[in-house]
Amino acid sequence: MRFRFPALALVTSLIAAGCGGSATPGPVAATAAGTAAATAAPATAAPATAAPAKVSIMVGGLNKQIYLPNKLTEALGHFKDQNLQVDLIDEPSGKDTTVEVVAGNVDFGSGSYDHTIDIAAAGKSITMVTLLLQEPGEFVMVSKQKASTVKSPKDWKGLNVGVTSIGSGTHTLMRAMVIKAGLNVADVNFVAAGAGDTFIAAMKQGKIDVGITTQPTVLRMQKTGDGQLLVDLSKIETTRAALGGDYPFISVFARADYIAKNKDVTQRVVNAYVKTLKWIATHTPLEIAEKLPADYYGGDKDGYVQALKDSMGMFSPDGKMTKGAPEFELSLLSKFNENVQKNPKIDLSTTYTDEFVSAAK
Repeated sequence: MRFRFPALALVTSLIAAGCGGSATPGPVAATAAGTAAATAAPATAAPATAAPAKVSIMVGGLNKQIYLPNKLTEALGHFKDQNLQVDLIDEPSGKDTTVEVVAGNVDFGSGSYDHTIDIAAAGKSITMVTLLLQEPGEFVMVSKQKASTVKSPKDWKGLNVGVTSIGSGTHTLMRAMVIKAGLNVADVNFVAAGAGDTFIAAMKQGKIDVGITTQPTVLRMQKTGDGQLLVDLSKIETTRAALGGDYPFISVFARADYIAKNKDVTQRVVNAYVKTLKWIATHTPLEIAEKLPADYYGGDKDGYVQALKDSMGMFSPDGKMTKGAPEFELSLLSKFNENVQKNPKIDLSTTYTDEFVSAAK
């Protein structure tokens, strides 16, 4: 389902600035409630006795394998077990998901953790309550026309490089790889290429030479020969080689003031996701795929399962933040994110909390 809210010019400007755009919002002080949400012990009401609750969770692309835990949690009945009525809202871009969370239009968002740092740099506060992916689960593809000359990010100078949207988590990842390769961000022309069919069309038509995308799109392009794999960010060792460290990515986050006022609901949401992560760790890719809607396979179930098998290392085993990762991500963002450069003294403890995961039933 595609879900859109009314235009949010002010919030969109804030996100654009936080992700390296030119807009500069006025300073907004973090609230005491926001800080408390990241440090206070959560409520632990038993789901069987807790009052029913309605929750909206916006997801930056439900049918992408990197967002798989969201739909799987619903399919396994874990939200229902927590006495939650959850509305999963599909939004193709994680950046737009963050906009809606900051605006208070949805309760939770599922997108890249680095957005919480962007927002903190811009003076607002959203907090990650569960980590879904311990590595990005993204793949960089090169078009067949450029495959013979483009072998690494060092070769991207002057190329059109596709990302989901400008300011998205994928845009951040690609800029980080450009910097690590010794290039300047301005050396590359970043293009909003979307995902799935849109991304494939952009590469086939020559609108992008290199681009970052997810499974099962990667396998589809490999089968047709329209793209070749250049960088694998789904495994710990390959991500460390490409970025220089671990890069926790897809997470579940909410506004700090929402968490402070709704600790019981937040705990139950986290309970459901942690149960799903443990289920993933004990089941095969085929068993996981069979719990998902058939249209997620793109007409190729075997390919979908194979793609998932190749990416299983991306899932977090327990939902907790990887030690040292927030500091590493902040160090990367400081090299090209304008707001982070202007506000380098970010309190990372406000951007995530393991309290709810630690208390998960």
